[in-house]
Amino acid sequence: MHILVAEDDQRLARVIERVLTEEGHRVDLAFDGEDALALGSEGTFDVAVLDVMMPGLDGFEVLAELRRRGVGTPVLLLTARGEVEDRVRGLDLGADDYLTKPFAFAELLARIRARGRRQEPPLPAVLTAANISLDVDRREVYRDGEAVPLGPTEFRLLEYLMRHPGQTLSRASILAAVWGYTDEPVESTVDLYIHYLRQKLGRGVVTTVRGVGFRLGGT
Repeated sequence: MHILVAEDDQRLARVIERVLTEEGHRVDLAFDGEDALALGSEGTFDVAVLDVMMPGLDGFEVLAELRRRGVGTPVLLLTARGEVEDRVRGLDLGADDYLTKPFAFAELLARIRARGRRQEPPLPAVLTAANISLDVDRREVYRDGEAVPLGPTEFRLLEYLMRHPGQTLSRASILAAVWGYTDEPVESTVDLYIHYLRQKLGRGVVTTVRGVGFRLGGT
């Protein structure tokens, strides 16, 4: 999908861009409301992610003007505000969804997939790689046909790896996608949970690419 991300925190915007790009999306960034309105008015995006608290025009104003201009792009509002009245205001202005910071990137990705479901073919409900299958809906994992119990974080980590077969993923991108955006990410957390997966699924499931990150499967 072609996604507009309007976020004045440039560090967060770049992390979102990297995660979405690794998911196969094309991303355009805007760091203030005026640029977001100019880009969004082109009507070429499948989904727009608008931060509410932007300089110049805020996300509510950008959304209202887009709808006034007849732009029907699905909009996900992204904000640190969690009050009910703010969510109601955004939805009344024409937003399709609302996500409050801090958030897990896995949830952001799921919400974006939901918004673009009419444009994109559905993702497979069961992922398979080598001798492992992962049922997304049932939240179940099997190795050689035998159920393997995983905790919620282990499941999200395995799902993220299995959605990128053969691709080397950096610790930073894994941390952002599975744990969410934080000011001080602890990349050693990824190594710990990779260790947990290897204990439960076998050491050959995830390969360490020295100096880069991890890849599902062997070389």
